[in-house]
Amino acid sequence: MAWVLRRPLSASRFCWRVRAASGLSSHESPEQRSRYRDTVLLPHTDYPIRRSAEDTVSTELRLQEETDFLQLYNWQKERKTRKEFSLHDGPPYANGDPHVGHALNKILKDITNRFHMMRGYNVSFVPGWDCHGLPIELMALAEMGETSDSLSPMEIRSRARAFAEKAIEKQKSSFIRWGVMADWENCYYTFDQKYEAKQLGIFYIMHEKGHIYQDYRPVFWSPSTRTALAEAELEYNQQHVSRSIFVKFPLQKPPAKLASMIDGSTTVSALIWTTQPWTIPANQAICYMPDTTYSLVKCGSSGELYLLAADSVESTALSLGTKFEVLSTFKGADLEGGVCAHPTIPGRSSPLLAANHVTMGKGTGLVHTAPAHGIEDYGVASHHKLPVDCLVDEAGRFTADAGADLESKVVLEDGNEAVIQMLLGTKNLIKEESFVHSYPYDWRTKKPIIIRASLQWFVNTANIKDKALEVLKKVKFTPASAANRMIEMLGRRTYWCISRQRSWGVPIPVFYHKETGDTLLNRDTAGHIVRLVEQHGSDIWWTYPIEELLPESVLKQAGSSASAHEFEPGRDVLDIWFDSGTSWVHVLEDAQQRADVYMEGKDQLGGWFQSSLLTSVACRNKAPYRNVVVHGFTLSEKGEKMSKSAGNVVDPDVVINGGKDKVKEPAYGADVLRWWVAESNVFTEVMIGPTVLNSAREDINKLRNTVRFMLGNLSGFNPKTDAIPGSKMYVIDQYMLHLLHDYGSKVTEAYKNYEFGKVIRLLEALVTRDLSSFYFSIIKDRLYCEEERDPKRRSCQTALAEALDIVVRSFAPILPHLAEEVFQYLPYKKEGDSVFRTGWFVPNSVWKKPGLVEAVEATCSMRDLFLGAIPGKNTAEYELSVVIEPGLLFEILETLQAEETSSTSQLNELLMASQTSLLSSMPMDLPADATVLKGSFLINLEGGDICEEESYKVIVQKTTKERCPRCRKYTAESALAPCPRCLEVIAGKWSQ
Repeated sequence: MAWVLRRPLSASRFCWRVRAASGLSSHESPEQRSRYRDTVLLPHTDYPIRRSAEDTVSTELRLQEETDFLQLYNWQKERKTRKEFSLHDGPPYANGDPHVGHALNKILKDITNRFHMMRGYNVSFVPGWDCHGLPIELMALAEMGETSDSLSPMEIRSRARAFAEKAIEKQKSSFIRWGVMADWENCYYTFDQKYEAKQLGIFYIMHEKGHIYQDYRPVFWSPSTRTALAEAELEYNQQHVSRSIFVKFPLQKPPAKLASMIDGSTTVSALIWTTQPWTIPANQAICYMPDTTYSLVKCGSSGELYLLAADSVESTALSLGTKFEVLSTFKGADLEGGVCAHPTIPGRSSPLLAANHVTMGKGTGLVHTAPAHGIEDYGVASHHKLPVDCLVDEAGRFTADAGADLESKVVLEDGNEAVIQMLLGTKNLIKEESFVHSYPYDWRTKKPIIIRASLQWFVNTANIKDKALEVLKKVKFTPASAANRMIEMLGRRTYWCISRQRSWGVPIPVFYHKETGDTLLNRDTAGHIVRLVEQHGSDIWWTYPIEELLPESVLKQAGSSASAHEFEPGRDVLDIWFDSGTSWVHVLEDAQQRADVYMEGKDQLGGWFQSSLLTSVACRNKAPYRNVVVHGFTLSEKGEKMSKSAGNVVDPDVVINGGKDKVKEPAYGADVLRWWVAESNVFTEVMIGPTVLNSAREDINKLRNTVRFMLGNLSGFNPKTDAIPGSKMYVIDQYMLHLLHDYGSKVTEAYKNYEFGKVIRLLEALVTRDLSSFYFSIIKDRLYCEEERDPKRRSCQTALAEALDIVVRSFAPILPHLAEEVFQYLPYKKEGDSVFRTGWFVPNSVWKKPGLVEAVEATCSMRDLFLGAIPGKNTAEYELSVVIEPGLLFEILETLQAEETSSTSQLNELLMASQTSLLSSMPMDLPADATVLKGSFLINLEGGDICEEESYKVIVQKTTKERCPRCRKYTAESALAPCPRCLEVIAGKWSQ
């Protein structure tokens, strides 16, 4: 089927209520002009073409009240339907005011939910909040300053809870104002006692299955907040400056294979490089790569002998400002058995050990190994049974075990300096320099972290990872690339530290024996704590005496003869990612159920998406979701990260209601914010600012204009009683239905695929190109000048009613306020109707007529040829003759014009000329001023079975008729009297 672009007509813009009287003949009297104007059916509607900023805001609030926005969720849940759709809301953090990131996320979810609800699904969407954790605790205590250190755990918990509750109410109020449909009366909160109880139940199930264990090992540690951190709680400072050092480890015992190369009178040292001098006191070994080539070199400036990787000889010599003479090369495996002296601790040895984590990218190829302060280092220590001695406390200071010279010094500050001075004292420091590199920071305090060994609780991801990767293959990701990113992140995850050393959170339900330190955690003790928490909340862990937390009956059931007073409750709380990652067990109505969609920002690929997956797989061997939709972050209009200091923060509530200066910060209303979300490419970074918002407002105003045209021309029309059957409609009206069918299918598919930007593009193309510029221009004469009940007029009103219905329903999920407003102005609206309670549109498959398409688009190709020959001129001033040899194309056009010449045929209406003649051969008496245009059209029918390209000619000449004083078409015999069509209509009106 050939496609011909429907080109906009020049000078065809519609001026509201300025139509018939404005071009009447000057020969007519005012009385005559008035009589003709009164017989023209001008559009009529009270629907405003645009609203002021203040009116927009008040109208949206009124509509929310009148159309029961808050009751819509419960209404749809009560419907009887077998179709279910669940979007599990990822909990926003209850630590501050709502921001545009919230708006992006919640509005995307609401568009999705409203679309499915309109299509007849029973939508489940329970909003939730992440209420525990250090950020809330820190902000709640920030006003107290140093005095907060004296607060008891319960005082901290009380303040943190009050802070979270206040933030939740503010965020919830904004979400409701944005038009988000949800179960607002039954939200979930991670500090809710039933939620906490179910979370502890999941903890115990995972522990019982062997997925949770306690161990002493290095973890990411934040000295600024004195707690362990998960990898997802880190952010990397690319400009961090470390004090990097080159250090000698004197060879105490040479490897057997190197002993013959070394002169016993010359000191040989293993050369290492590190950016963390403070870890040197905790050194237990030096690691090498067994398959890599190493060299024994002589330093040109000092004459000392060093061991280092052959690939690092040149770069290291350059860094040290010297030259190395290579004395010998050998395999790393030849270093086996060698032992070095510790550079700062007399009498301690550091063995040379093979390890696969050693890299040659930076450094000397020999790696300083401190098992208490490195993940790979710990692996080496576990394999070789090395000590894992941590000389650093929770505040990031050296302990007394580090020695009097280091005790109490902050390792990242004066502790570093002290170690460097110790190395200078032992003459083992070769060089110190500043080194700029990427370094992990605590994302809450924006301060550097360290790696520090401590006793923590872990999820053994190694037990779960393979199954998690397997079930991920059955999950659909949007965009698809997000799946690879999540799989990559999950594959790199070695373990998950789930314990935190804070007060504001869900306690890990474990008891420790006071003398032995042994843990007590089993079905009976955990079950008892779960029941207490479900009834009274997790505060019981800090407020109940030990005999109530661990009653004698529970101890007996657990098989213990000990007294409760021999135990003490642990003081670690669960990681907030475990908190939120178990939300599926609380929110999903069936424990075996999976949510249809999880929809969050890309940071959750390593956060909530992953913690939810791991807990669900660990407990029930399945993912908690079928689909994962991942969106980007919000940025300023210039593509910059928003910050108060930069002055580029966009507050969504200011966007809706306006700021203090209404000129600089006008009120746009919620629908503009929603349009911004929908039209953005949300799968990348999403920019927002005045330019974007003004453009969104203008787009909505253009949409209002189109909607108003349809409303105005449907005055006095009722589809139930006045609609024309499809087979009796004008071809152009049937063609419009055909386009609506195509639009409806495409826009529905776009919604299904979460391509809301495509929905906007399809909508704008339909409204601007197909309706406003094309269809409206053609049908205005029939709408205004035919008799009100004439089937020809009812035909285009039938199409308009269908167009209005589909257009409004198609943008309703995005612009719910505008959709409800339009519904209130429908001339045939039932009292109490809401667009969302009446469902999605159902395009009639009968509308799709390929042959009809050929007829219209063949004529459009001729019209485009005609328009190109008279740029900027009135088409009605010309007569056309279309010349086509007998054949398929001629037969197609005959369906539009049976007689040879007509000024009222469907063919002439499409061409918008004064009159049109359909000829099978060129006329003999062609006027001298006539213009002959040549063209062709490809006919493609029956799926390609009929495919013909036929030529045609269009003869253009000035009309000899006068302009009708009523319809303004050049179809009258005299400028003083209406044309025959108008006379007939007038006669009918004036006889009434």
